[in-house]
Amino acid sequence: MHNKKLRISPSSVALIGTIITLVGGFFLSYNYIQSKKVMAYDYMASQFSNTQIVNITEEETTNETLPSGLPETITDDYIGYLIIPKINLTKGFLDMRSKENDLEKNILVIQNSTYPDVEKGNFILAGHSGTGWKAFFNDLYKLDKNDQIYITYKNKKYTYKIVNIYTQPKVGTIAIYRNYDKTTLTLITCTNNDSKTQTIYISELESVVEE
Repeated sequence: MHNKKLRISPSSVALIGTIITLVGGFFLSYNYIQSKKVMAYDYMASQFSNTQIVNITEEETTNETLPSGLPETITDDYIGYLIIPKINLTKGFLDMRSKENDLEKNILVIQNSTYPDVEKGNFILAGHSGTGWKAFFNDLYKLDKNDQIYITYKNKKYTYKIVNIYTQPKVGTIAIYRNYDKTTLTLITCTNNDSKTQTIYISELESVVEE
């Protein structure tokens, strides 16, 4: 008995080749699109990093200064935590004078802002959005007015409510619009899917409790 050889018609070969080409093209296109998304997010993060966020202006002149009672020794350990339950964020912050208080390493406590225990002060934090381990503020865009944010600092828990969210172009300065009769928390990051603006979240203090 002779073994019969399996013969594949030329049309079948062409069909199989076409399918392989299409599948290969799909994966190549998918990988290309994903790589472009990563590049876009990284570009947004780098743009925010280049913004001179230390040049912060306020809507009126104030006499806000560094809070009194700072320890003489500067520690590189976290002195408090930012907690935002809605986006599952818990991140420590450092003494604003610490060398580790750096946007490329942590969320940044803006120089000359005031800590949460300063009445009618403004505690200002900035962070990266985008991709990578340092994009701590990547999900801030999911926040809405009236969402709550917590700060733990010096054995106290400060509860804030978001009262305003607005964007500004990246021009080297950031204007902060807040009620100066309130104790506030300000968060700053790149605007989601927009490399030309940054978003500012203004929150007002609602309560303080001992931990």
